[in-house]
Amino acid sequence: MSMDWQLRQSGPSDGRATVLLLPGGMCSAGSYAEVMAQPGLAGLRLVAATLPGQAGAPPPDKYSVERYAELTAALATEVGADVVVGFSMGAVVALEMVISGAFTGPTVLLGVSMSRADEPAFFRALVRAGDVLGGVPAAVLAKGAAAMVGKVDLPAERRAELRADFAKNVPRHQQPALRAYLRWLHRHEQRAERLCAAGVPTWVVHAEKGDGGLTAQERRVLEACPHIRVVTIAGAVFFLPNEVPERVADLIAEAAAQVRR
Repeated sequence: MSMDWQLRQSGPSDGRATVLLLPGGMCSAGSYAEVMAQPGLAGLRLVAATLPGQAGAPPPDKYSVERYAELTAALATEVGADVVVGFSMGAVVALEMVISGAFTGPTVLLGVSMSRADEPAFFRALVRAGDVLGGVPAAVLAKGAAAMVGKVDLPAERRAELRADFAKNVPRHQQPALRAYLRWLHRHEQRAERLCAAGVPTWVVHAEKGDGGLTAQERRVLEACPHIRVVTIAGAVFFLPNEVPERVADLIAEAAAQVRR
């Protein structure tokens, strides 16, 4: 399947590395604007891509996490990505790309979930309610996220742009994607162990509160892995690329520094 990707690009075409940025669920490529504006990334080519079916983008042929990873790995090859960065759903897709062997370059996972215990029970229950209520849960989640982003410390016009992205989501596209994500979470495939075994330089980033988390076992495995760095952002942060773009940019720069042309 050939995807009509919605891309946002910045930086020199011959930058020292190309970084593919994958936004969270219901978010567009524009959600990385704060990160892409950081001066520390000026020498990099940055390509942000709205995931299929998110923020009004054309839907994929299948909604499984594995299919998202296949489609995105093809895009990574197409743009010549040296580094992949993902936030939330984008981080899950990037994780699947790495553990499946579809991408072997440095990877930054922002707010990634690896098992059902990493997501709150109310979220899982709301997604399951879609079996009865159709697209209603997806619409509720989009409205809730839009309300949350309205409290982020950004200029009013920027908050309006982010809220507008959430309003573009189509519930009939969101609900099957959410159900597929829930099935992926419930499979208990020891993803922390598989990520370590992949041998890929990886940064796993979470805030102390707000963007999900890791189980104690997952954290132990990741912290013991020599090529994985676990980073904890102080305080409550829900939208890492928007709320702490400087810190995210620093980590991207670290990952890009490991690229060898």
